[in-house]
Amino acid sequence: MVNPRFRSVPAGNGDLGKKAIALAKRAGLVLDDWQQDVLVASLQKRKDGRWAAPDVGLNVARQNGKGAVIVARILAELFLVGSELTIYSAHNFDTALEHFRRIAALVESTPELASQLIGEKGRMHYGITWGKGNEGIALESGPRLQIRTRTASGGRGFSCDLLILDEAMILPEFMHSALEPIVSARPNPQIWYTGSAVDQQVHEHGIVWTRVREQGMAGMPDLAYFEWSAEGDDPDQLLAAELQDRAKWMAANPAMGIRISAEHVQREANGKLSPRGFAVERLGIGDWPRTDHVSGSPITLEAWQELIDEESFLVDPICLAFDVSPDRRGAIAAAGRRPDGLFHVEVVNDKTGTAWMHDRIVALLKKHKPLALICDGYGPAANLVRALEDEYIEVTKLTASEHGQACASLVDLVNEKAIRHLGTTELRNAVGAAQTRPLGDAWAWSRKNSTANIAPLVAVTLALSGIAAFEEEPEEAMIAWA
Repeated sequence: MVNPRFRSVPAGNGDLGKKAIALAKRAGLVLDDWQQDVLVASLQKRKDGRWAAPDVGLNVARQNGKGAVIVARILAELFLVGSELTIYSAHNFDTALEHFRRIAALVESTPELASQLIGEKGRMHYGITWGKGNEGIALESGPRLQIRTRTASGGRGFSCDLLILDEAMILPEFMHSALEPIVSARPNPQIWYTGSAVDQQVHEHGIVWTRVREQGMAGMPDLAYFEWSAEGDDPDQLLAAELQDRAKWMAANPAMGIRISAEHVQREANGKLSPRGFAVERLGIGDWPRTDHVSGSPITLEAWQELIDEESFLVDPICLAFDVSPDRRGAIAAAGRRPDGLFHVEVVNDKTGTAWMHDRIVALLKKHKPLALICDGYGPAANLVRALEDEYIEVTKLTASEHGQACASLVDLVNEKAIRHLGTTELRNAVGAAQTRPLGDAWAWSRKNSTANIAPLVAVTLALSGIAAFEEEPEEAMIAWA
């Protein structure tokens, strides 16, 4: 067996895991040695009967057999643990559906399991339901499995005993915040996070999975963590010889020689995958985001706080901008010059929901006649843009390149101390939580990877870019914000 590079497991009794292996085998699912180790270790119980590890993290490269471990774990919950509800969630519905098909086929083909399904004579498999968004399994004794889509509200209204968050490298913070609490009221819940290495150039939602990984590497006592990966922390720094190193292939792929052939990996290393792609996808060497709330942003809280001026105010002309967070919280910001020529930015409104934004924007446009109304042309505010344009209101929609330039311009002005703000809480929190995402040779704010709502910061950034593009000599008229 190829041992994981990182393995942290709380102590407990492993009898249930052995029973789970035997159950899977009776259903026709024979697990590799490494898969058995993960299952036994994660199903260990304390003396009081509770899970030794309420959280489990399984990090292994694709196609190694992670899915089989998930299937065996779900079978154990349904037929051995017998808890009320198991929820499986993946980023892609096709992934979730494939797992469900596999579980359903195993159950239906195993009389010992099929006989426990809800049904009536002549309708033995009534307990397996199909239909996009309605896939599930129900047993006569009460345990159920549901397949849920990954949305901000996909788990609300439910309370489950086993929550499996597959494809964890694509698990946005706001979705995790909606899903994780659904186990909080259960007497002995367990959450599984399963995925492969995060690549920040591909995965904009990797911070939750990164946090689990850091906790696993630190040996957190309530987490069982398993990671197969080659040594390294930068997928762009591997030498050509290291990409061809079969020892690294083996270290990151416990299924080498079982279901993954060395010949196929050789072709990947020889150019089927880019060097970075091979390092991430095959060797498990990730480009992991920082989780300390400061390093993801090129603007430090200290630098931002130095620019506070509670007496600062705007003079005409000004620009307005708006942004919407992934969890649908809206922000409107203004930017322009002060009487002394320094730039000034401020958040006009920052509120839950978006229904209020249309009327507020229209009122601000009528009152202040700004140079431009700006938004991210590829952001989550598309519905609002359409509604405004339907009323013949011109909205300047920035391209990805222009958004990157706007971010760089804000950083330059902060570094040059050429900007002032009022020191409001929403902007301070946004700067402290902001993470970035690659954008070609540039970068932009990452709404989905940031650890809090950064819509106020995005709106300020975009409004400031409008002044740079349309700037005129400032007038002496003070803007009085309503």
